[in-house]
Amino acid sequence: MDTQKIILIAAFFMTSMMLWQAWDKHNHPEKYQQLAEQKSGQVNNADASNTLINNEAPAIPVNADKNLPEKIIDQQQVSSLGNIVNVKTDVFDINISTQGADIRKASLLTYPIDVNHNKNPVVLLDETPAKYYIIQTGVLSKNENKNHIPDHKVLFSTEKNSYQLDGKDKLDVSFKWLSNDNKIELVKNYTFTKGSYEIIVKQTLINRSDIEYKGHFYRQLQRNNPGQQSRLLYTYTGGMLYREGGGFEKYSFDDMEEEVLNRTITKGWLAMIEHYFLSSWIPNEKETQYYYTRAVKSDYLKPRYILGMTSEEFSVPVNMQYTHQDTLFIGPKLQDTLKQIHPNLHDTVDFGFLSVIAHPIFWLLDNIHKFLGNWGWSIIVLTLIIKLIFYKLSEYSYRSMAEMRKLGPKLKALQEQHKDNPQAKNEAMMKMYKEEKINPLGGCLPVLVQIPVFIALYWVLLESVELRQADFALWLNNLSAPDPYYILPLVMGVTMFIQQKLNPAPPDPIQAKVMMMLPFIFTVFFAFFPSGLVLYWVTNNILSITQQWFITKQIEKK
Repeated sequence: MDTQKIILIAAFFMTSMMLWQAWDKHNHPEKYQQLAEQKSGQVNNADASNTLINNEAPAIPVNADKNLPEKIIDQQQVSSLGNIVNVKTDVFDINISTQGADIRKASLLTYPIDVNHNKNPVVLLDETPAKYYIIQTGVLSKNENKNHIPDHKVLFSTEKNSYQLDGKDKLDVSFKWLSNDNKIELVKNYTFTKGSYEIIVKQTLINRSDIEYKGHFYRQLQRNNPGQQSRLLYTYTGGMLYREGGGFEKYSFDDMEEEVLNRTITKGWLAMIEHYFLSSWIPNEKETQYYYTRAVKSDYLKPRYILGMTSEEFSVPVNMQYTHQDTLFIGPKLQDTLKQIHPNLHDTVDFGFLSVIAHPIFWLLDNIHKFLGNWGWSIIVLTLIIKLIFYKLSEYSYRSMAEMRKLGPKLKALQEQHKDNPQAKNEAMMKMYKEEKINPLGGCLPVLVQIPVFIALYWVLLESVELRQADFALWLNNLSAPDPYYILPLVMGVTMFIQQKLNPAPPDPIQAKVMMMLPFIFTVFFAFFPSGLVLYWVTNNILSITQQWFITKQIEKK
């Protein structure tokens, strides 16, 4: 009995601590960011807001021609010379600079920051120093003429300063660059589609010179580190890449500082991911890409990290043109949508080390939601299904606890009889268990088996953007946020207290007091957890109480 309670208490406290740290990191990222900045001694200079810190061209991959210069442009910081072109669709509000035709800002119009108090949309990309996160494209040229290098530093022109979808199905936004001698032209075209977070990016190079043009197209994501992460359970923020046959691989900001990535990949993609959202480059699967990283440090700004890819060498004969096309995704990690873009892009939804359990749970929850249309009721039905799956295991556990409850008076008598001899007490207790054919761990181990399911469900509720700000009923209008009135955590505490009364009381008075404190402790913890998770726990407790009460009555009748 002692071992059973110790294992249960340890499991409960360990799970609570891990979940608390994960929740705290997600809901108070500014605290961790401030700690990281204080530790590094970095300060965001006000003057830096007008400074463009994006002047690192990609390193030429080791597989490429060695005659191509390693760096096309210098590392000095330069002021932005471009104008901002605004693009609005039904899902995007995007700013594109005429310098480099880079995407400098992207707001997701259908995802408000706060469902209750703030209708402003989530800003995923932003060029401000506090959250530096932009998307860049360009050309690395093998030609000796430096005026023929349309990297992300050159200025483009466009017909208008603003574009709107205005009910159309598609919107094309083009940027043109022409060399000083009018011999080389680069056209960048962004195609936006109604209701889609996919952007088709085409780069067309036109050669009017008297020699063949050779080079590489590059596409890269550049951002800073948003802050320190928990070392136990946390939602991953950083780089990720996928290669067919090798699966996906996370490439963190620390990895980018320690090692320069230079890898050849076919049928892959790269992405920068964070909680709920991502940006990703998905190239043509028939082409081989050279993946690279770079960590760029500054004296007065936060370090920035680059994850990008360079195409195979292309050549454009005289008076000819060549077009390169990629898919760019900027938006929420909607799993069904990501699967349609690439079969493995949904791996960017980070369910942690229990993904093998979490993905089936999400699949089941999502299909229940398609039928019911309400995430709260879907969680309740999912809890019922999980309870049915573990019914036999729970039944064994509750029968064991009911038998232990019957032995309560005898165990207490043994404890009094051998209170000065712990060894004799343990031997007598084990003998009694053997005679009564009771496993003292029978009520504990089934609970431990279900803990991975609980943690996996926690990640599903926390990481799935489909449940972000999901409405349930009454005051619960955001299942991904804590209950604003703490009603659900209080109900959960009451159900845990009832369960305690149905369980056998520990013979040790100290253990009994600790176990009676658990409902209060968990009520406090769960007051700050997503209400969807608390809803699962309450539903599970109610079903468990019903099952346990029924089994206990059966044992008592016998």
